[in-house]
Amino acid sequence: MPIASPSQYAAMLDAAQAGGYAYPAINVTSLMTINGALKAFADNKSDGIIQVSTGGGQFASGLNVADAVIGSIVLAEAAHRLAEEHDVLIALHTDHCQPGKVDSFLRPLIAETAKRRAAGQPNLFQSHMLDASELPLKENMELSIDLLKLCAENEIILEVEAGVVGGEEDGVDHSDQPAEKLYTSTEDMLYVHEQLSPLGRFLFAATFGNVHGSYKPGAVKLRPEILKEGQEAVTAKYGAEAEFDLVFHGGSGTSEAQLRQTLDYGVVKMNIDTDTQYAFSRPVVDHIMKNYDGMLKIEGEVGNKKVYDPRSYLKKAEEGVANRLTQACNDLLSTGKSIHGTV
Repeated sequence: MPIASPSQYAAMLDAAQAGGYAYPAINVTSLMTINGALKAFADNKSDGIIQVSTGGGQFASGLNVADAVIGSIVLAEAAHRLAEEHDVLIALHTDHCQPGKVDSFLRPLIAETAKRRAAGQPNLFQSHMLDASELPLKENMELSIDLLKLCAENEIILEVEAGVVGGEEDGVDHSDQPAEKLYTSTEDMLYVHEQLSPLGRFLFAATFGNVHGSYKPGAVKLRPEILKEGQEAVTAKYGAEAEFDLVFHGGSGTSEAQLRQTLDYGVVKMNIDTDTQYAFSRPVVDHIMKNYDGMLKIEGEVGNKKVYDPRSYLKKAEEGVANRLTQACNDLLSTGKSIHGTV
């Protein structure tokens, strides 16, 4: 099955909202991470979201090129071809893009989709994230409005953020943010709806204490009830159809109980990055430590090609990603709920 069409992606989000589950959204940087994601989604009969960050795109383009747009296009094109071999729906998304990178990252990728559409080809990406949370909300929404109009013209869904996700990810550090910035107010949620809903469909990363990175239980003070209060305010004023499609960032280490709360409150997408990075690296380290003498040519020896062949440990890394995403599908209740073949 090819990557989801715009109408299929909309149906995915509708199904998750109606069914009380969410899609794992994994950041990828390579063919191995793409294949690990596809394996997990297909094995678990779960639709899912594969996404690329600016840093991930830059990495994928290689040391000599180091271009986030080119690398993102390469990863997306690979995902389009590989997804055809699986029987679930996959959407492609780009992760946090700050205002200073809009013209060098988001607009060129939207233009790439526009060029493909003009040639009768499917969208390259189904959604993009603008992270303008560093701006005052009014300026954030002005930029969001501009981009949402452009996205809507190309049947792309825009993800926006109000409030700040703490911690550090992909070189962007919000670890020094005051605590109140980590919680989106009900008034701000209403304002986001009022500004964006007339223009097209969007995803909303409202913050409720979430922090990027991995932390011991209890270190992150989540308040999922913020999502509930915001949803209730907007639906009370504008009707049930105004319910947000919410996104959960910074979910590593979240308890199952709090995860399930967020599903009840309208979360349909949860980003999985820190945990899958570790799931990729852990079996590689294990392989190297167990095969140290074979990995290296020590004291005139020749090593063991079977263990230093990158395929020997990268297959284990791919499986590690798949295993962690299997857990995510189960935690987010998307297992067995693929709508592939029905839309």
